[in-house]
Amino acid sequence: MKESTIKDEVRKKYGEAASRVNSGDATCCGSRSADSIDCCDPITSNLYEENQLGEVPDTALKASLGCGNPTALAELEPGEVVLDLGSGGGIDVLLSARRVGPDGKAYGLDMTDEMLALAEENKAKSGLTNVEFLKGEIEKIPLPDNSIDVIISNCVINLSGDKDEVFAEAFRVLKPGGRFAVSDVVVRGEVPAEIRKSVELWVGCVAGALSYDDYLSKLTAAGFIQTEIEITRAYRVDDARSFLSARGARC
Repeated sequence: MKESTIKDEVRKKYGEAASRVNSGDATCCGSRSADSIDCCDPITSNLYEENQLGEVPDTALKASLGCGNPTALAELEPGEVVLDLGSGGGIDVLLSARRVGPDGKAYGLDMTDEMLALAEENKAKSGLTNVEFLKGEIEKIPLPDNSIDVIISNCVINLSGDKDEVFAEAFRVLKPGGRFAVSDVVVRGEVPAEIRKSVELWVGCVAGALSYDDYLSKLTAAGFIQTEIEITRAYRVDDARSFLSARGARC
C-alpha cells in the first residue's frame, strides 16, 4: 500500500474520531468498559489504570486510540522533557506532563487538525501549563537536535510507511542518554496478505506492524542501544479477522 494512501486514510479516520468525541459520541476505545468488537478494535481498549483516569479530561480518554500505556513504561522523572509521537487527543501528553512536573515539559506531535484542536481543548480543561502541541509528521519532527529526554508513542509508528525515518528522527531529537519508550504492535509469525493490505487494519495499527526482529534491527540501525521489547498484550490472527468481519470486510 502506498505511503500517501496510508497517511491520507489515517488522517481521515483519526479526524473522524476526534469529531465524534467533540460531537458527544464517544469512540469508546479509551473506555475501561469497551470490550465489544463492534465498538472498536480490542487492541485499543482497557489500557489505563483506574487512578490515571481521573488525571485527564474525559474527552482525552474517549479519543484514545492507542494500543498500550507508554507512560507506565517510560519511568518519567520530574524536570524531564517528553515528546509523544502521534499524540491524538493528548491523553499521554497530559499524563506525562503531570509526572515531569512544572520544571519539565511534555510535547505532543500530531498531523491531524481535528485531533490537535481536541488536544488543545483537553489541555485547557486540565489546567496544565507545561504542555505544547505541535503540528507535524513523525517522519519530520519539528524540534531541534538533542532537545528531548524521553520519547513516547502509543501505537502510531505502525501507521508510518517509513519507519526507518521515524526511528532516525527520534534518535536525532533525543539528548545523549535519552530514552525511547513506546507502545507499538510487533508481529511474531506471518501476517496473512489479506490482513496486511487492509486499510482498516492499517488504521488499527495491525497491518503495518514490523516483526519482532525487524523492529529491534531498525532501532539498532538508527543508533539506539540496549534495545528490548516487552510483550504487554498478545493477539491472534483471528482477532484481526473478527475486527474486519464486524465492519463488513471479508478475509
